[in-house]
Amino acid sequence: MTDYGNLPTQPLPLRTMSRAPEAPRLKGVQPRPSKGALARAGGHVALAGVVSRLTGFTRTIVLAALLGTAAVGDAYTGANNLPNMVYELLLGSVFASAVVPLLTRARRHGRKHSREFTQRVLVAAVLGLGVVTVVTVLCAPLIVRVFVGDSDQRQLTTWFAYLLLPEIFFYGVTVLLTAVLNVRDSFAAAAWAPVVNNVIVLSTCGIFALLPDPITLTPASMTAAQVLTIGIGTTMGIVGQAVWVIFALHRNGFQWKWRVRPVPYTWRPVRAGLPVLGWILAYAAISQVGVAVTMRVAFSHNGVSIYTYADLLFQVPYGILAASLLTVLMPRISRSAAAGDQDAVIADLGRGARYLTVALVPMTMAMGLLGPVLAAVVFTGRVDAQAAGLIGTAIALSAFGLAPFALVMLQMRVFYANNNTRTPTIINVAMVATKVAVVVFSVNVFPDHAVVVMLSVAGSLSYVVGAIMGYVLLRQRYGLLGFSDVAVTFTRVIWASATAGWACLAIMVVTRHAVPDPGIAHLVTLAAGTLIGVAAFLLAAKAIGIPEVRNARALLAA
Repeated sequence: MTDYGNLPTQPLPLRTMSRAPEAPRLKGVQPRPSKGALARAGGHVALAGVVSRLTGFTRTIVLAALLGTAAVGDAYTGANNLPNMVYELLLGSVFASAVVPLLTRARRHGRKHSREFTQRVLVAAVLGLGVVTVVTVLCAPLIVRVFVGDSDQRQLTTWFAYLLLPEIFFYGVTVLLTAVLNVRDSFAAAAWAPVVNNVIVLSTCGIFALLPDPITLTPASMTAAQVLTIGIGTTMGIVGQAVWVIFALHRNGFQWKWRVRPVPYTWRPVRAGLPVLGWILAYAAISQVGVAVTMRVAFSHNGVSIYTYADLLFQVPYGILAASLLTVLMPRISRSAAAGDQDAVIADLGRGARYLTVALVPMTMAMGLLGPVLAAVVFTGRVDAQAAGLIGTAIALSAFGLAPFALVMLQMRVFYANNNTRTPTIINVAMVATKVAVVVFSVNVFPDHAVVVMLSVAGSLSYVVGAIMGYVLLRQRYGLLGFSDVAVTFTRVIWASATAGWACLAIMVVTRHAVPDPGIAHLVTLAAGTLIGVAAFLLAAKAIGIPEVRNARALLAA
């Protein structure tokens, strides 16, 4: 289960833009992309993000309908989270946080040096990923035993782990090649890679549904054909995602060449990364303490699927509205930091914070009001009513962490662009401590169903702590950050969001009394609340005057 407070996996962050022939320039001088190019790249990534989230949303619904949220669903979901967990612990943070600045600095030494350095990074990474993946698959039973207590569920989870842990290798390939694409100002094509993954898994679900199945799906009754189909199909989705990015890099003009002599050539990029490696690995290890505690509590309270589905829905607005901006800003910030242009770094930090505020504060209001309705529409009839209610409650109560989460991701990029890996690790200690403390408190105070909801709330509280610490430490490092403009934008967005929230709430009250059928009422409420809320926000933003909204609308019109 990826702890999204610790790093982008996700992300995170992918993408290919057509590139015009470059004019001759001095060695080591990398031009900053124009604002127009930045906007267009962000638009391409956002479009891919929308399609990715929609197909991922469909995938989530189908898996919930097939496997449920009880023991079988928890076994699959928990095993499917293990590759993320192991990958992030051992290699993920290194790739996601250090590779882009490292490759960006290599480009300043000329094309030939950059190309050779990148080849060596790829070889070192592939060798490391291969070793980690093989060792992890062999240790699958030991890993599962840490989290799962029930013997039948543990056995099923172990079989799923054997089938799903090979994803670690392909996750690493995808993230690394995406970093290479981003450094080459190529963003759009690889953004579609998650869509490939979702389509393959949806096809797998179709095959799974056609298989003969027991009357009641339990860990003991699930057939070998069912386990193999869903396990292998899920892993093939990650394989397909990696293959798509490989072809995207090839189309971008990058030619893979094996530089197979590990010493000294392959060792050089590893040696270049050693100054930052220790703190990044410490960051990852600390993060996985929070993940391990969350998974253990989720399994013991039969809430792995509920927590995971709530977290997936929480991630939807971030993936559509924020990830595209952060993906495009990372190479830009890295170039500015490599050139010593701290004013440009601060300008991009402020610009990113303003746009994240405009995008995610209204979504926080929307998720708080419509989260339970959304969960009811999506999951009712596919999982039991109590599980659907808990998913909706978790979304609504954790929505406040959406904007702080995105801000933490932006702050981390600024630190890493300056090769500062110590500060993010210190911030992460506070975040994980907050999360673990809230989870432990919940286990000792609340009933089981409330504990499952508090897992999501604990994550959001950790993001708030991280955002506050990140601001304070950036302020100490850079001085004035220009966040007075961010505060003005935030105040205006709050007023516009409150206006939209009242309009949405009024529609919800009218719909509840006007439509007697609960299923239809939920659907009408979701549709009407979304439309009226968006219209009210845009009208209020125009009246109040929020420049970022006007600029975003101009971008969409273009």
